[in-house]
Amino acid sequence: MLKRITLALLLAALAVPALAQEKPQEKLKVVATFSILADLVKNVGGDRVAVSALVGPNGDAHVYQPTPSDAKTLADAKLVVVNGLGFEGWLSRLVKASGTKAPTVVATKGVKPRKMEEHGHTETDPHAWQSVANAKTYVASIRDALVAADPAGKAAYEANASAYLAKLDALDAEVRDAVAKIPADRRRIITTHDAFGYFAAAYGVTFIAPQGVSTEAEVSAKDVARIITQIKKQKIPAVFLENVTDKRLLERIGAESGARIGGTLYSDALTDEKGEAPTYLDMMRHNVKQLAAALTS
Repeated sequence: MLKRITLALLLAALAVPALAQEKPQEKLKVVATFSILADLVKNVGGDRVAVSALVGPNGDAHVYQPTPSDAKTLADAKLVVVNGLGFEGWLSRLVKASGTKAPTVVATKGVKPRKMEEHGHTETDPHAWQSVANAKTYVASIRDALVAADPAGKAAYEANASAYLAKLDALDAEVRDAVAKIPADRRRIITTHDAFGYFAAAYGVTFIAPQGVSTEAEVSAKDVARIITQIKKQKIPAVFLENVTDKRLLERIGAESGARIGGTLYSDALTDEKGEAPTYLDMMRHNVKQLAAALTS
């Protein structure tokens, strides 16, 4: 009887370390400032990270107003991923209010910023993710930051990043192929705000916008009249709505110029899971399909 008890206790003691080893890995809490960044982090982080976005699907980060719950989310984070280039003007105040000690990674580190003249001032265009080549730079920055925050996950983060970079290479080829099929003299469209400058530079499409790089910019009657004249003169075939802006301005421009509404482009935010662009890959494919359909028909 004593031997049986001793054996049972021994087996129980041996089982404890095994049970401890089966305990799920605690996920690294990562906060991204907006939905597109959050998707990139998910692809690199995989199962080792728990990602939340301060500005969620269809949200406009230009005019976002942080909430007290955002401060708590930041306070609990182990890593904060931001776009930079002046995109999140509200972020520094939120970081201070939260008291977070989490390291911050600027995903655009290494990207060559696009500069533009706007109302007599030189502005930095923050929408660097609209070029797939720049998105690859984001991924590298995110990978390195995750490795620094969670060294034990280095192999997983590097493998995830490599797999996702291959998908981005394929995406870049798809976009170039689609644009190449659009006649060169028809690669001109109107959007609400100037969010597609990096796309234009990378793929050879001209975008014209009544608003500047931020949706906060006021649009003057003179700007609208100028664009309507340009549409008629250059016979620009389509105007495109955006999921983060008021559609009435573009509808007015379309009605007064004769250009048709070509559809909705996703510029600064993804959709939810039920929408047309729940991931970065989906967003870029959707946008180029919309452009190709409107400009070749």
